[in-house]
Amino acid sequence: MKDYDLNDIVKMKKAHPCGTNRWKIIRMGMDIKIECTGCGHIVMLPRREFERKMKKILEKAN
Repeated sequence: MKDYDLNDIVKMKKAHPCGTNRWKIIRMGMDIKIECTGCGHIVMLPRREFERKMKKILEKAN
């Protein structure tokens, strides 16, 4: 199930402590690196964990 891509904005199941629930995918590989669009915090997750925690794609990258 890979319908997300680099620079997409995704919604995760849990909101970030800064109050935002919009994350931009900034790196893809074995691990997926996402950046909080609110405060700029960067989190790196294993692909399997990312797929489990992602709720939906909010915006596709053009």
